[in-house]
Amino acid sequence: MKEVGDGIIRLTFALPLGIDHVHCYALRAASGAWTIVDTGLGVDDAGERWQTALQALDAPVERIVVTHFHPDHVGAASVLANLTGASVYQGTIDFAQCERAWGSGRSAERLAEHMRKHGLPAEETDALRMESDALASLVHYVPNPEPLEPGDRIDRWEVIHLPGHADGHLCLLHEGILIAGDALLAGISPNVGLYPEARPDPLGDYLDSLARIVELAPRIAYAGHRETIDDPPGRARELLAHHRERLEQTRAALRRAPRSAYDVSLGLFPEPLGPPLRRFALAESCAHLEYLALRNDISRLAADGVVTYANAL
Repeated sequence: MKEVGDGIIRLTFALPLGIDHVHCYALRAASGAWTIVDTGLGVDDAGERWQTALQALDAPVERIVVTHFHPDHVGAASVLANLTGASVYQGTIDFAQCERAWGSGRSAERLAEHMRKHGLPAEETDALRMESDALASLVHYVPNPEPLEPGDRIDRWEVIHLPGHADGHLCLLHEGILIAGDALLAGISPNVGLYPEARPDPLGDYLDSLARIVELAPRIAYAGHRETIDDPPGRARELLAHHRERLEQTRAALRRAPRSAYDVSLGLFPEPLGPPLRRFALAESCAHLEYLALRNDISRLAADGVVTYANAL
């Protein structure tokens, strides 16, 4: 627990994932109570972790805000709500996706088929299904959250929609301070992947979100992972340049012959990656390929249930 700004406390929880921590934030409300932003993963000891954190706060929690539905941000929402009695606020777009991903209608098979269609080797799909089911067991979202829309206000904070990393990703902005979730990270690029039953152009959404951050020009951003960002517009410009370079690399990968997104990912992300990170690389490669295909810069081809991409004729 660390006070990072006036009335802003950062709470950091360990994660058993590819990234080893997540930051949640306590924001002092006008009433003197606290608003908690994000909840961490719903691991077995999430209640004990949050109980320790709550005991260190000097006032009760009056509301909980979820920036987006990814497990490390929404996973302990019901745990924290039960401990505090506070209402959970979540974007309407994001909650719909949360239910599709983690609710009773979720389908690990749907995700596996999506990945297989884009070239994931068949022998890796069984592991994907098992890992997806295991991750779902760590997500305890609230079934009827208070709905949030862009432009709403949470106490003094304006709700800003910055999609790309997640379709309904919301951030909070007040007097140049951005509570950024995973919309902006220091040192690493937030994963921008194409997944089933999501918006068709996540990279296009994310590039627009980065441009919006430049336009809003916050003076500081408190992110869901890694360090505080002291120049958010500058970091957004760096990420815009990164994705422009990645798009050029994606085009270059198709010069010789049509290729699946999985094959392209091996060139874009050549470092050795374990299966979960390789699937993130595949999803991000899909997002870059679809960005180009939707703008007719490359062609999307489908045969025998497999999608490949080629240079446009």
